[in-house]
Amino acid sequence: MRNQILHMIFSKLNVARNLILFTCLLCLSLSSNAQVSFISGELKMSINKQGSLTELSNSASGKNYLSADTLSGLITLVSKSMRFQPSSMSYDKTQKKMTLGYKEAGVTIDVRVENKNTHLLLEIIRAVPAIKIDAIIWGPFPNTIGKTIGEIIGVVRDGEISLGIQVLNIKTLGGDYPSLEGSTWARGIAAVPAKWGSKLQAYSINRDRDRFVDAWGGLYKNMPVKALKGETVVGSKIAVFSCKEAQTFDRLEQIEIAENLPRPKVNGVWFKKSNVYGKSYMISSYGEKDIDEMIGYTKRAGLVSLYHEGPFKSWGKFVLNPEQFPNGKNGLKNCVDKAHAAGLFLGMHTLTNFINTNDPYVSPVPDNRLSFTGTSTLNRNVDADQNTIEVISPEYFNDEKGNNLHTVKIGSELIRYKSVSSTAPYLLLDCQRGAFGTTRTAHQAGDQVGKLLDHSYNVFFPNLDMQREIATNIANLMNETGVDHLDLDGHEGALASGQGDYALELFAKDVYDQVKHDFIIGTSLSKTFYWHIGSYYNWGEPWYGGFKESMQQYRIDNQGLFDRNYMPHMLGWYLLAENTTLSEMEWMLSRAAGYNAGFAMVARPAALRKNSQTNQLLDAIREWEMARNGNAFTQAQQEQLKNPKNEFHLEKRSEGKWTLHQYAMSPVFTREKFERQPGEPTHTTWNLQYKWKEQPLQFRMQITGEKGSVKNIKMQIDNYMELLFPVELASGESLVSDGTETIRFYDKNGKPKGSFKLQKKLPTVSAGAHKILIDSDFSGEENPKIEVQFKGLSSSEDIQLN
Repeated sequence: MRNQILHMIFSKLNVARNLILFTCLLCLSLSSNAQVSFISGELKMSINKQGSLTELSNSASGKNYLSADTLSGLITLVSKSMRFQPSSMSYDKTQKKMTLGYKEAGVTIDVRVENKNTHLLLEIIRAVPAIKIDAIIWGPFPNTIGKTIGEIIGVVRDGEISLGIQVLNIKTLGGDYPSLEGSTWARGIAAVPAKWGSKLQAYSINRDRDRFVDAWGGLYKNMPVKALKGETVVGSKIAVFSCKEAQTFDRLEQIEIAENLPRPKVNGVWFKKSNVYGKSYMISSYGEKDIDEMIGYTKRAGLVSLYHEGPFKSWGKFVLNPEQFPNGKNGLKNCVDKAHAAGLFLGMHTLTNFINTNDPYVSPVPDNRLSFTGTSTLNRNVDADQNTIEVISPEYFNDEKGNNLHTVKIGSELIRYKSVSSTAPYLLLDCQRGAFGTTRTAHQAGDQVGKLLDHSYNVFFPNLDMQREIATNIANLMNETGVDHLDLDGHEGALASGQGDYALELFAKDVYDQVKHDFIIGTSLSKTFYWHIGSYYNWGEPWYGGFKESMQQYRIDNQGLFDRNYMPHMLGWYLLAENTTLSEMEWMLSRAAGYNAGFAMVARPAALRKNSQTNQLLDAIREWEMARNGNAFTQAQQEQLKNPKNEFHLEKRSEGKWTLHQYAMSPVFTREKFERQPGEPTHTTWNLQYKWKEQPLQFRMQITGEKGSVKNIKMQIDNYMELLFPVELASGESLVSDGTETIRFYDKNGKPKGSFKLQKKLPTVSAGAHKILIDSDFSGEENPKIEVQFKGLSSSEDIQLN
C-alpha cells in the first residue's frame, strides 16, 4: 500500500514537472515569436510580432535610441493614397526572411535580412499584390538623437555615437514619399528633426503602372507618366548602422565597399579621402587658341582644374562651339592632353538634360521622345498654313505656369501659339507654324497634340528613355576626349520625366557607370544616393553683386549643411573681373580659409589680360590656398577669418611660411545735410584716432538712405591735403580706397561701376589723432548720408604649413 502511494505521488510529480517544462517551452516559443532581434556591429534592432521596432540600440553606449513617443513599423505601406502600419510579422531564420502583413490593405511584403559586420541589410524580395502598392516607406525610424542631423545622407549624431540608414540603390530614395512624383526641393529629407530627436526614412515607388503626377515639384499639374515595366518596390534596399561618431566617415566607406556602391577614386584613392577633396578650381571660356594661356593662369593660382563654362553650341547632342573648337572633339582632346600634362583636370559645363531649340534633337526634325506636360488630340484637320488649331481639351495648353515657349508638337512639326480660347471650341490662337526650323505640315483630326515641357532658358526636355541617351552622350564625349571634370548644373531638369528624384539619381548613375576614367563631378541639387557619386556641391553665384554681396549669406549657410552631411566645404563661384582688386580677393580668400572651403574662380581670358593686378590676384589665391590646404591656420584664427567684418592680408615670407596681417576698422563716421548760415563753412569735421602703424590712408565710403545722391565730394586730411572725388554716387553706392592712387566705385549691389585716379598720392598716416574734413553737395528730397570707415593693418601673426 505504501509503495502504491509513493508511486502515485512520484507519478503526479512527474506530470507536474513535465507540465512546468512544457509551460516554459511554450512561453519561450511565444517569446521567440513575439520579437526578433538582429545584431550587426554595434547596432541592435528588435522588431515585435506586429512588425514594429522595439529597439535601436548601440552596444558601445548601452542605450536604446528608439523613441517611445510614436509607433514605428519597419515598413510603412502606401496603398490607395493611404498609409498603413504592418499588422503582423514572422521571421524564417533558415531563409533569413521576414514577412510583414498588412491585413487591412491586403498586402504582404517579404524582406531579406542579412547581418553584416558593419551594418544590417534589409531588402524587399517580394511585395504582393503589386496592384495594391503605391509605395513603401522604410520606417520612418523615430530616435532620440537630435544634435546633428544629416538630412542628405540619413545619419544622425549626438557627439558620442551615430545612427543611420543608407539607401543602396536608386529605386530607394531618401525621405518619406513626399509627393506622388517622389521629389523634394529640400536639400535632403533622409533624416529630419522631430520633437523627440529625429527620424530616419527612405522610400520606393511602384513605377510599374501609368500614373498622373504634379511634376517638377508640383509646377506641371496632372502630368501623365508612363509605366516603367518591372520597376516595382521589389529590390528596394537599405543599410542600417550605428557606430562611434568619430568612426562614421570610415563606416560609410565600408558600407560602400560591402554593397558595391559607386565609389569614385582619384589615383586609386577614394575621392572623399583624396588630395583633391574640397579643392578650388578655375572656370573660364578658353578655346584651342588660348588653352596654353589659361593653363598658365590656372597653374599660377595653384588650382586643381580648368573648367570650361560653356563649350557647346547646343545641349542634347552636345555639339561643340566651332569658334572655340574648330577641330571639334579632336581639338577638345588636345586641350585635355595639355591640361593633364600640366597636372590639371579639365572640365566642361552643361545643364544636364536641358535641350537647346537649335539642337539636332529639336531641329529640323524633333525627337518623338521629347517630354510633354500632357496631350490632347486634334478636333479638325489642319492644313500647313492654318494659324488656329482646334483641340478637344484645353488642359495643359492653357496653363501659363512654366509655359515659357508655348510650343506643341504634332507629328514632326513644332508649333508655337499665343493663347487658348477660354470656351469651346478650344483653339490654339495665333500659331507660328514650323517653329524652330521644323517643317509646316498638314495634320489630321485625331492626331496627338503634345504640349512640350520647357524652361525659361528657352529649352525643351527629354522623357526618361531619351534622358538616358543624353547621359550616354555626355559619357561618350568624356570617354572620347578625356574630359575629367563635369558639373550637373540644372540637375533638376531630370524632373521633366515625371519620375521625380528617381530620374535625378538615374541620370547621375548613368553617367558615372559609363565614363571609363576617373573624374570629378558636381551638381545643382543634393540627393541621398548621389552622395556616393558626387565630388562637391559648389553653390553660390557671382552675378548678383560683388564679392561681399552676391549670395554671401547663402554661401555661409551652406557650410553647416556640409558639416552635417560629410560633404566638402565649398563657397560657390566668384568672378575675377577686369577691375577686381587685391583687397576684394583677400576678403573672399579669408572666408575660404576660415571655413576651410574650396571655391570656383570665374576668370575669363579677356578679364585676366585687362586687369593690371592679375598676377597679384593669382599669387594671392595660390598662397591662401596653400596655407588653407596645409592646415596653417589655427582654430582661433579660423574663427576670426570666418567673420565677414574682418579683413586680412597674407604676406609670403618664404615657401610654406607667411605672415597673417589683420586690418582693424575705425568707427563709422557720418556726414549728413544740415542748414548753415550764409557764408558758414559747409564741411563736416571728424576726429580720427589712428591706432595703427604708419601706412597709406585706406577707407570705404558708403552712401546711405533710400533715395538721392552725393557729388563734389572733397576730403581734407590734417589741414593740408585735399582729395577730390569726381564722381556722383547714388544712394546705396560706394567708393573704396585701398591705399593706392586708384579709387574704385560700386553700385548698390557691390558690382564695380568704374574707377578713377587721384590727382595726388594718398597721404601716409601715422598712429595718433588726425583731423578729417569732408564736404559735398546733396541732391534729392530724401537726403542721403555719407558714411566712411577707415581701416589699417594692425595685428600680425606668423603661420606655416602644418
